[in-house]
Amino acid sequence: MKRTSGILLHVSSLPNEYGIGTFGTECYEFIDFLADAKQSLWEILPLNQTGFGDSPYSSCCSYSFNPYFISPDALVGQGLIEKSELTSFIDKTPFVDYGRLYNTRYDLLRKAFSRFDKKDAEFKKFLKKGEYKDYALYMTLKTHFNNKAFYDWPDEFKFRDKKALSAFEKEHQEDLAFWQYIQFEASNEWNMVKGYANENGVKIIGDMPLYVAYDSVDVWANPTIFKLDENLTPKKVAGVPPDYFSKTGQLWGNPVYDYDELEKQDFKWWTNRFKNTLKIYDFIRIDHFRGFDRYYEIDYGESTALNGKWVEVPSDKLFNKVHEKISDKKVIAEDLGIIDDGVRDLLKKVGYPGMRVLSFAFDGEENNAYLPENVEKNSICYTGTHDNDTLIGLIDHFSKWDYDNLVKGVKKSAKKLGLKVNCSTKTGLAKAIIKLGYASRADVFIIPMQDACLLNGDYRMNTPGREIANWTVKIPKKYFNTKTKNYLKELTIQYKR
Repeated sequence: MKRTSGILLHVSSLPNEYGIGTFGTECYEFIDFLADAKQSLWEILPLNQTGFGDSPYSSCCSYSFNPYFISPDALVGQGLIEKSELTSFIDKTPFVDYGRLYNTRYDLLRKAFSRFDKKDAEFKKFLKKGEYKDYALYMTLKTHFNNKAFYDWPDEFKFRDKKALSAFEKEHQEDLAFWQYIQFEASNEWNMVKGYANENGVKIIGDMPLYVAYDSVDVWANPTIFKLDENLTPKKVAGVPPDYFSKTGQLWGNPVYDYDELEKQDFKWWTNRFKNTLKIYDFIRIDHFRGFDRYYEIDYGESTALNGKWVEVPSDKLFNKVHEKISDKKVIAEDLGIIDDGVRDLLKKVGYPGMRVLSFAFDGEENNAYLPENVEKNSICYTGTHDNDTLIGLIDHFSKWDYDNLVKGVKKSAKKLGLKVNCSTKTGLAKAIIKLGYASRADVFIIPMQDACLLNGDYRMNTPGREIANWTVKIPKKYFNTKTKNYLKELTIQYKR
């Protein structure tokens, strides 16, 4: 990536009258906004199907598209839904209501499918590829067994007995076709969105979570590559050890990979995952990259992460195989958190740019790697990520001492970079931080849309550790305005991005 800039905004947060952003008109309008604002990148969160907790980082299938992103208006355009039938689905509440979506959106999709031509040539070709066969089978079984996790299904289905699965498929062909149709429609809509973005000079950065959910197609269809026992119960689960933020660490609960088995299989699962992810994005941001150097595993059943241990990954062998399939120029490493020499050495070997977050910069330490004057060229600079408060939200929660310290630090950095800034107000201070990001040496500067619009902490996307009210942000259409567009455009031109 050349010296450039872009916006971080998940599809779900785009303005839409049906309760959540979709792959419909709002995507195209946002791409027009980006192009007019001279932004070259659109960063999004994972597009996969969300489950319990509504997190895009915990999915029933790592390679699925979220059915909620299918545009109701696109279904109207195809003659599968009448416009009048959408009236009851209008939801203009300020936040995404996933419970309502779960209870209503699938009914709409099933109605569209009932009117869809199952003999459509493109659909038949899609089915023949078989890419979503396991997904469709998993979802049909999950529905059949009242939404139970796969490890609570009868043994013949839990352990994928071929004879039992074959008989089940014959009895449930319509349901299997429905779940295939969902992925067919969603992938078609997304491919059109991505094509439009690329035609207008906008590239897509997508997220690839390191781990997958225990109750997922990924684990059910590939149990040998995870540390599971003979009953498919995890032996070990993922997390992070105790640190300054948590005395007992974080117990994530995802099953960890069995790298001995993955190596025997020539890392095929990982190489396929990288390759397939780059079919839908232009660049990948690997979430929790440090887990490719060493990962922290805890015995299954532990109540905290206190008693875990670090395990090394055969990263050299893994990435040699990965780079046979994809370009190393297409990957970004999320290297936040506790980073040691092993992770730094791995980053140097693979050459991926890391992340530098300005929200973490101004702690008074001269050698802070996130200070704009310290940010290196081969990096992606952010004001904040989806896990941080907005700049205004951060400033609003500061004590007077913290606020004064921030002003002092911002002014100091601005002086070092030869910039004039006005920190006399909260918005002025936030704008000064944004300007520092634009002026930094980082090849890429990304701003969350919330910061570009100077929105407060009510628009924070995710608060790690909080179990409710995450991933629900919707940004009203009024903020995608000419003033914001011109503000971004002027900075982009001024700092040659």
